[in-house]
Amino acid sequence: MSEFELSEERMRAIVDEAMERIVDFIGTLPEQPSNQLDGAEKAARLLIEPLPEEGEPYEGLLERLFDEVIPFGFNAAGPGYLAYIPAGGLFQSALGDFIAKSVNRFTSIWIPAPGLAQIEAVVVRWFCEVMGYPDDALGLLTTGGSMANFTAVFTARRERLEEDFLRGSIYVSDQVHHSIQKAAMLAGFPLSSVRVVSSDSDYRMRLDELDELIEADRVDGWQPFFVVGSAGTVNTGAVDDLAGIAAIAAAQGLWFHVDAAYGGFFMLTKRGRDVLKGIELTDSMSLDPHKSLFIPYGTGSLLVRDRETLARAHATEADYLPTLRDDPDFVDFSEISPELSRGHRGLRIWLPLKMHGAGAFRRQLDEKLDLAQWITEQLRGIEGIEIVADPQLSLVAFRLVHPGLSDGELNDLNRRFLQAVNDRQRIFISHGIVGGKYVLRICALSFRTHMSTMEIALADIRSVVDELAEN
Repeated sequence: MSEFELSEERMRAIVDEAMERIVDFIGTLPEQPSNQLDGAEKAARLLIEPLPEEGEPYEGLLERLFDEVIPFGFNAAGPGYLAYIPAGGLFQSALGDFIAKSVNRFTSIWIPAPGLAQIEAVVVRWFCEVMGYPDDALGLLTTGGSMANFTAVFTARRERLEEDFLRGSIYVSDQVHHSIQKAAMLAGFPLSSVRVVSSDSDYRMRLDELDELIEADRVDGWQPFFVVGSAGTVNTGAVDDLAGIAAIAAAQGLWFHVDAAYGGFFMLTKRGRDVLKGIELTDSMSLDPHKSLFIPYGTGSLLVRDRETLARAHATEADYLPTLRDDPDFVDFSEISPELSRGHRGLRIWLPLKMHGAGAFRRQLDEKLDLAQWITEQLRGIEGIEIVADPQLSLVAFRLVHPGLSDGELNDLNRRFLQAVNDRQRIFISHGIVGGKYVLRICALSFRTHMSTMEIALADIRSVVDELAEN
């Protein structure tokens, strides 16, 4: 027997020991500090070591992980994590990954694991249904929105441009996620090919400027081919006029992609569908189940209206591969994506959706919309607080203003404001730069975040505002 093989008793024992630690970790999330960075550098340096020749007891390694490694950093799984775009990290999803990685089926091609490959295809089709795409649309699960955006740019490039594609031009707003620029670069475009369109007072792409830039590029001999809308920007949570961009894209013959990594799954709610009107008109969209579906990090998705464009962009042949499927109901993911070897990503989404139903996720997202509105109204009532961006979904941007301070001094004031709030270690919020203003952001998205968390956030913010007024 291989030394890697464990007995049934040993397998059960090490899983039980890990579970004891995991359950304790999850159960104490509300009491854990929202961020713990003191001592983190020292702890990280202690992990630097040569390749071990001999093994160590599992129990000691487990203790080291939970006592000396995991505690440091941001408590991203906790209820007080309101920074960036939170993700709760459903345990049910982790269980799905445990099953998938234990059975270790190869799912990039359908025939080695038909059932598991089908589960991933079913999940993607559920997403298409939620987003209003036609029945024959398709997509794939990725490691995150960045890979989804890259695959979209690459697919559109192959579909809309000739082999000499360097005169192709891409249009984004000044609020777009930086992964779009990176996607363009990785797809072979110089960054000068990316045209930045100004945003309006609601931080949404200006459609008049978009139209003008496209026309000007045509006159100058460029080939406009790709426009990106945002469904929930990082700084302010803004949602572009998706229907308006769709109309321009159709008239100008551009591929319309929307980065809906943060906001897309609010389509499960009525309010979300109202805000995201027009998303169903896109050619493709990126989604992050590890954001607004609460799945653990490392789970994104790309949906494409015309499934054949994915196949045309990615299909290759190799005589050592099994026979590929020629059936619209079954999917060989290696034929519609950059990856051949890839981990199975379907169970981590399929399992919690089957266990709880879409209604549970809808109710959670509706709650987050309510929480964002509530905290915004409470902040509005604090003297000195300026709401920079009202929530279009579940994110609000604000800052503290003291009379007589210059722009630079106000930015320094708000840096201190942010630090003082986070130093209390009950909640953790982040910042953005909007029109040169340093702003604070609260994003309510974790399934563990409820009204009690917002009340803690409000109390800490009020306390810091009072302290800063005295100094």
